[in-house]
Amino acid sequence: MSGDVIITERAARRIGQILKSEGDGAMLRISVEGGGCSGFQYKFDIEKTRADDDLVIARDGAVVVVDPASVPFLAGSEVDFVDDLIGASFRVANPNATASCGCGTSFSI
Repeated sequence: MSGDVIITERAARRIGQILKSEGDGAMLRISVEGGGCSGFQYKFDIEKTRADDDLVIARDGAVVVVDPASVPFLAGSEVDFVDDLIGASFRVANPNATASCGCGTSFSI
């Protein structure tokens, strides 16, 4: 299994739109925290600084950073942007998750 985190074209386009409105140097940070209805949850934040040991993923003008503690939880995941009946949101297809909740924002390993 690859350890890469993949950002889809749709997600990169949406992240790029969001970051453009935040000014120069803005990045999207994706992290994994304890909590949520399944044990872990994804967190999305806009930041202007990054740590030297962050994983940096750049695609089509979108810059995503992931802290070293979250990388193992996200290894092999694909981040997509979905606009459907329940609303527009980022979705993480995570091969490491053994269970996830209906809202798609928390998971367990």
